[in-house]
Formats: sequence, structure tokens, C-alpha cells
Amino acid sequence: MAGIDVDALPAMSDVGEEMYAVMAELYPICRSLTGDGVRRSFEILQRDVPLEITEIPSGTQVFDWTLPREWNIRDAWIAGPDGTRVVDFGSSNLHVLGYSFPTRSRISLCELL
Repeated sequence: MAGIDVDALPAMSDVGEEMYAVMAELYPICRSLTGDGVRRSFEILQRDVPLEITEIPSGTQVFDWTLPREWNIRDAWIAGPDGTRVVDFGSSNLHVLGYSFPTRSRISLCELL
């Protein structure tokens, strides 16, 4: 293979474990189109893959699309009346819709449904 030092590659028996370890590190990171999660993911991938990363500011027009503002999330949850979290971003980043907006409010179960 041109450009690849085959002797530097890991043994085939180790490849699956190494790939799994990288995926296990990447999986919990909340990524959207822009933001800290994407940066962190690229940092992890750069350990094994030579990447050239170029950042382009939000609001830049690219063809027929305008790059959105960064979306970064720290925490989110829905708690029941007793304070028990029934939906928790800390448990799964799939519990929050990307680019949703922050709110701090009390709503009834009927409103939530």
C-alpha cells in the first residue's frame, strides 16, 4: 500500500480492541454540527488519523447554507414532582434534541405530553 508503513500497523488481533476503545471514548460525547463536542471528537481521532482541521465562523455563507451558531450543552433533565429525574442528559445525550433552547420551568404532565 502506497504511503502506509505496514510494519507500523497493529496486529490484526489487536485492531478490534483498539477500535472499540476509540468508539467507547467517542460515544458519550454530545456532538452537533458545531461546538465543543465536535472539537473534542476530532482531538481524539487526531491521535490515530492525520487530520487538517479548519474552523469557519458561525454565520458564514457556504454555498446555499449559512453555518449555524455553536450549540453546546452542559446538562438537562426532566424531574418528577418528587425530584427524581425521569429524563437525564447525563445518562444519555439522546435525551435532548440538538439545538433545543434552555428553559427552567414547571409544567404539568398534560402539557409535557
